[in-house]
Amino acid sequence: MTHTLNSRALAEEAERIIPGGVNSATRRIGAPWAWRSAHGATITDLDGRDYIDYHAAFGAILLGHVDERVNAAVTAAIQDIDLVGLGTTELEVEAARLVTESIPSAEVVISTMSGSESVFQAIRLARGVTGRSYIVKFQGCFHGSYDAIARNVISTPETAWGMDPNSAGILPDALEHTLVAEFNDLASVEALFAEHPGEIAAVILEPVPHNVGALLPEQAFLEGLRELTRRTGSVLIFDEVITGFRHALGGYQELCGVTPTSRRSASRWATATPSPVSPDRRS
Repeated sequence: MTHTLNSRALAEEAERIIPGGVNSATRRIGAPWAWRSAHGATITDLDGRDYIDYHAAFGAILLGHVDERVNAAVTAAIQDIDLVGLGTTELEVEAARLVTESIPSAEVVISTMSGSESVFQAIRLARGVTGRSYIVKFQGCFHGSYDAIARNVISTPETAWGMDPNSAGILPDALEHTLVAEFNDLASVEALFAEHPGEIAAVILEPVPHNVGALLPEQAFLEGLRELTRRTGSVLIFDEVITGFRHALGGYQELCGVTPTSRRSASRWATATPSPVSPDRRS
């Protein structure tokens, strides 16, 4: 197609030196292949064709592409200081303060370079403070490339709720302490707690599983998870990589009124003991 020569040529060059031609598998969608510029809601390919960007980088481009206010703030921020390998800066402290003021569960903040790294930190922290090994995740929820929970996202009917790693190369040992429950089914979570009393460190979920569409959580389900984890001394982790700042400034937890585990609520861990829960499971 003559009208896509430039875009396709760059895509072919990318395929030669980048696996799949893209730096994230979700970006490999075929035509249009390559982009030259982006402004506001419009993105333009290398052949000069304009498109309306409804994707918005999974919602991360909240104000549109190349927003003058964002560009000006970034330019100002790097005029006097960039990367320093020790200590901290006023900008880091201000950013952390704004997060703690905006997100209900955020009392202290650490910055990471990716969602996968944030999940890794949360899982390690949960296991460290509880002294427990098992993690509960939900079929369909995606939490990045961290091996321990890289399983059961877009599963086939035959592999759903079974052992379904997201990728080859993940050791079974890394996944054996990750349990899979059904989203919006509190009984399936209670059954796992009954099978592993006193052994579950955390329950992690996307409040809205956007990686498989947009599954809306039932309010009773979220409230039930909060009560169950509080009662059993487990950590409730909301992975708000996508929902944070996009559904609301305080994340989806602001909208639903259910606050995942914070340092304040974690003070109960020292005295919490496993409580009897229903042994019934989804068939």
